[in-house]
Parts: sequence; C-alpha cells; structure tokens
Amino acid sequence: MSFHDLHVQFWQEIFARPGGPLAFRFILQPVIAAILAARDGWEDARTHRKPYLWSLLNDPIRRMPRLLEGVMAVSRVLLLGAGMDLVYQAIKLHAFRPLEAMVVALGVAFVPYLVVRGPAARISRRILRKRAHRTVERAHVPPANHKVLPSALNSPVKDEQVTYH
Repeated sequence: MSFHDLHVQFWQEIFARPGGPLAFRFILQPVIAAILAARDGWEDARTHRKPYLWSLLNDPIRRMPRLLEGVMAVSRVLLLGAGMDLVYQAIKLHAFRPLEAMVVALGVAFVPYLVVRGPAARISRRILRKRAHRTVERAHVPPANHKVLPSALNSPVKDEQVTYH
C-alpha cells in the first residue's frame, strides 16, 4: 500500500466517524471542552492573564506553560475521546489506529477548547468590570434607610460634612 493510499484511507476513516457508532461523542466532547474553556477563560479574566490563544501564538516565553495548562485542563476529555475512538475502531474497523484516535480527540476536544477560551475570557472581563463598577457606585450611594436633613440640602457645606440619620 502506498503512502497516498494510506493518506486517503486515513481521511476517509476520519470523516466516516460521525455517521458510525458512538456518534454522540461528537456532540458531548466539544460541549464538555467548551465548559472547561469557559471555566478557564473566567479564571484568565479574574487573574488578568493575556488571552490564551494569543499568548500561545505570540508569547514564546509563556507558550509551553500555557499549552501544557490547556492540555492538562482538557486531558480527561482528550483521554476519553481517544478511548471512545479506540472503541469505535474495534467495533467498526476491527483494527487499532492510534494516530487516528489522537486526531479525532484533538479535533473534538482541544480545538473547541482553543476556540471558546478566548471569547469566554473577554465576556468574563466585561462581567467583572461591570461588577467592579457597580461596587464603586454602591460605595458612593448613602444607605436607603438614611435620610438627609432638609437643612443639609440647602446648606453650602461639602458632601463630606452632610450628616445622615
């Protein structure tokens, strides 16, 4: 069998998987990876870290630690994906092709993780900024059960000198 034939067979078998047994994993695994990415994106926003994919592509010093962080975050999903694909191969192909299993696992778990983590971090940053802004606004508003004395409203004194009861 030539390299070309192996290459064609490889991709035909990869693209035949969604229609075969265990097809639910093509929905389940990306959803789980997206949930993990949203969790990690929230943590990125909370700790003020650079966007994940951006730091992978543009920060050579932090590239490997961040890549390992992402792989560790989705390692269970990757292992589950590879395991499920090996089961699929045993049922459908009656053979084991570990390279195909890894390609499928990376495609249905790690790629969605990469795609979702950045937008999740941006949305989380907006939410955290709004919360911080509301906290600052609440710090400047007098409590609802306190009333300003009418004489204090007409007085030329500064706000800091107004008494509350």
